[in-house]
Amino acid sequence: MSDALLTIHQLSVGFASGKTVRPVTEKVSLTIKRGETLALVGESGSGKSVTANAILRLLPKATARYLEGEIRYDGLDTLKCSERQLRGLRGGKIGMIFQEPMMSLNPLHKIGRQLCETLAIHRGMRQKPAEAKALAWLKKVGIRNPEQRMSAYPHELSGGERQRVMIAMALINEPDLLIADEPTTALDVSVQAQILTLLNQLQQEMGMAMLFITHDLSIVRQIADRVAVMQLGQLVETNTRDAIFESPAHPYTQKLIHADPSGEPVPVQGEQKSLFDIDKLRVWFPVKGGILKRVVGHIKAVTDVSFVLQQGQSVGLVGESGSGKSTTGMAILRLLNSEGSIRFDGKELSGLSRKAMLPYRSRLQVVFQDPFSALNPRMSVAQIIGEGLKVQQNLSEQASDAMICQAMRDVELDPETRYRYPNEFSGGQRQRIAIARALVLKPEFILLDEPTSSLDRTVQHQVLQLLKALQQKYKLSYLFISHDLNVVKSLCHYTLVLKDGLVVEQGPTLQLFQEPKAEYTRQLVSLSFHS
Repeated sequence: MSDALLTIHQLSVGFASGKTVRPVTEKVSLTIKRGETLALVGESGSGKSVTANAILRLLPKATARYLEGEIRYDGLDTLKCSERQLRGLRGGKIGMIFQEPMMSLNPLHKIGRQLCETLAIHRGMRQKPAEAKALAWLKKVGIRNPEQRMSAYPHELSGGERQRVMIAMALINEPDLLIADEPTTALDVSVQAQILTLLNQLQQEMGMAMLFITHDLSIVRQIADRVAVMQLGQLVETNTRDAIFESPAHPYTQKLIHADPSGEPVPVQGEQKSLFDIDKLRVWFPVKGGILKRVVGHIKAVTDVSFVLQQGQSVGLVGESGSGKSTTGMAILRLLNSEGSIRFDGKELSGLSRKAMLPYRSRLQVVFQDPFSALNPRMSVAQIIGEGLKVQQNLSEQASDAMICQAMRDVELDPETRYRYPNEFSGGQRQRIAIARALVLKPEFILLDEPTSSLDRTVQHQVLQLLKALQQKYKLSYLFISHDLNVVKSLCHYTLVLKDGLVVEQGPTLQLFQEPKAEYTRQLVSLSFHS
């Protein structure tokens, strides 16, 4: 067991831009033994994926420069291999699962064809035996109705199913080493738990080694034998899992371990006025069929959701993807047609025309999950934050600029950077810009739709602290949508658990998580607070 399968020695990688080469990783040394799991952790931009992609020379040929060091796989230096030797390693001896399966699967080819193709390339397998093996692997990774899925296209599968297909594709040739690059980041807790259990099982069966890249330390606790921590392109600490968690040596490792969401929601003083009173909210999408296109049924996205949100309070909506969380949020903002009663500040909003809703728009704001797609890349930060002011308020340029600068200071961004563009900011800073855009109109309510799920733990921690500080300062009310119960526990006073569009349980957050009554809530709680 002690023999090294992969050894990275003093690896430095850089990227060329014109004549200058910017180093990205510096003198990285790692060893992975046969059958063991090494977790590579660190924030975005620390060089984890660059190191992993360098193993199979998958970095862009035009710009990547391997400045020094060597990568030995089973005694072979992959940096000196021919293209032919590399092809034998990629997908044959070394499998790879990427973070975003939709980007890695070919959208034009059926699932079965993509799995058979890899068997034809590496094993020279003919059609019939390849199909049988592909089907067996789809069963192995827990895909429902595998026969039907063989002839489905990637877009016809859910996120969890696509990730399972990627795992099947990476393991179908039974590699000695699997490189898994953030394979569960975009998945719900329950799907994530299934995928991790599956990887663990397959690893035991095949005696395979695994390099697991992640920024989620709760996953590391579950699966790693050893942990390597990267910061700004350098390896700062490597040790056994228990040693890393019990006595981290490096200050950066300590910071990562203590960055988990913690603390309690902002205290609400006394009885506050009720801001939103939602009663029997229902969003059903009609399904039309037949020649006359009559309504033959409904997709019941949300059924009979009721709750009260007080001023200065946060209400959490939790549940898996497809449970109706975002639909509920959009319906409350009147961005989707719904039935039932939506009372805001004592006024009934359901049934109001678009024009009649306008005066309420500045009081109700939203921050989305992915700050990159929510910000217009062609607009400067000042234009993005000031867009709502232009529509809602007739201000002079000077007054508008003063409000933009104040909103930026509120979210701890330097107003001097307001003429820059979104691509010049990190993920955490972009999320702050999105919060500033919501804040500039001085709203009373903000819908936060998974605003921290795409961020590193340390950045997530900062954004949560910021949201709490703003809530306290401006008496803001939040409707917080998330599948991360740790975050909800830290921010929300009251929580609703949704499954298939129905509320299975609701109540004060702490009470709900300590004594869950519904089986589904118990399952979510045990998956979220296992470590």
